[in-house]
Amino acid sequence: MGPFYSRAELVEQRALWKRQGKTVVFTNGCYDLLHPGHVRLLEQARSLGDILILALNSDASVRRMKGPSRPMISESERAAMALALAAVDAVTLFDEDTPRELIAEVLPDVLVKGADWSHFIAGRGEVEAAGGRVLTVSLEPGYSTTNIVERLINQP
Repeated sequence: MGPFYSRAELVEQRALWKRQGKTVVFTNGCYDLLHPGHVRLLEQARSLGDILILALNSDASVRRMKGPSRPMISESERAAMALALAAVDAVTLFDEDTPRELIAEVLPDVLVKGADWSHFIAGRGEVEAAGGRVLTVSLEPGYSTTNIVERLINQP
């Protein structure tokens, strides 16, 4: 189980990983209701390097993006669940609408997003300008937090 990092701690740790020659992979998202699609994406991302950083949207960021009824799970609980996953080496939060600024500070070797975001990947320019790779991974069919929430709300 990896640790939770503040932004400053993560930037410092990234510098150490770089000196150690580790390949750092970065992905991000709300991860509001953790489901098998999330787990498989994280496992695929982790397979691309030595260290996987998961940046979670803060509660305020999720509310701005998804509406006042979200997140379903608080940021501290989402971070704890993510840290319990074998694929995740480090977790941090970001409060902005996108993680572009955080990605620019961390400059991972590989930036990964689900294929549903292939039209816009925050931080792409910064990572590619630094010589890193930006990849999308296919989503697990049938899994979507929004769809799960809708099903729960509309159950008789």
